[in-house]
Amino acid sequence: MATRSRAPYEGSGPFRTENLPPGSRYELRNGHAIYCAPTGGDGSRGAIAGAEVLDTDPAVEEAGFDAGYALGPGDLRAPDVAVGNVPDRPGWIAGVPPLALEYAGSGQDEDKLREKIADLLEAGTRWVWVVRLLGPRRVEVHAPGEAVRTVGPGDQLHAPGVLKNPVPVEALYDRKAAHEATFRNLLQRQGYESLEAVRDEGRAQALLAVLAARGIAVPEEARARILACRDVAQLDAWIQRAAIAHALAEVLG
Repeated sequence: MATRSRAPYEGSGPFRTENLPPGSRYELRNGHAIYCAPTGGDGSRGAIAGAEVLDTDPAVEEAGFDAGYALGPGDLRAPDVAVGNVPDRPGWIAGVPPLALEYAGSGQDEDKLREKIADLLEAGTRWVWVVRLLGPRRVEVHAPGEAVRTVGPGDQLHAPGVLKNPVPVEALYDRKAAHEATFRNLLQRQGYESLEAVRDEGRAQALLAVLAARGIAVPEEARARILACRDVAQLDAWIQRAAIAHALAEVLG
């Protein structure tokens, strides 16, 4: 989020993390306060989109907005979106998230952003993705010991060991793209790789229903074969045969 230097306690201190209550608009670096201003419409819309996509990834169990991480007695950092290490309990969180997402729009203090990224990476975060909202929209990928990479629309982001699925760059700021990626993630959480897999299962269930209606027994092995079939044309052909068949062999061949 944007940081500004006109807040009453900006740069004052030294403070300790326990001096800041939950909900405070301040982060700490070396005990000195850093004010984090509310974000604009573009940043708030982007954060909703990005959090939705990352939180629903099948490999993710914990994610959160503005989670405060106590990196040390006088260091507190709160990524816009954190993936991993977001316990469901009050208070500042020890450690860091493996993946952090930041949105940089108008009013962003670049020096403070660079310091925040460096603090997170040094403390153990594996990736910091910075979504740039000014100019052509793009995402900067920061990782320890690596040069910064910039990826744009049409590219995908990867976080192996944290996310199962690649994330389309557009899904971190575009509502429609975020919904599409979220839908994919939710299907996978229910055991389906895609919408086509759901449709295929519907055909398989329809075939089993026709066979049951005609009084044709389906052994477990044949049932497993039918449910595992992903060939739409084959399933449709079986359904047509089942309408007139008297035995399972006439349907499956």
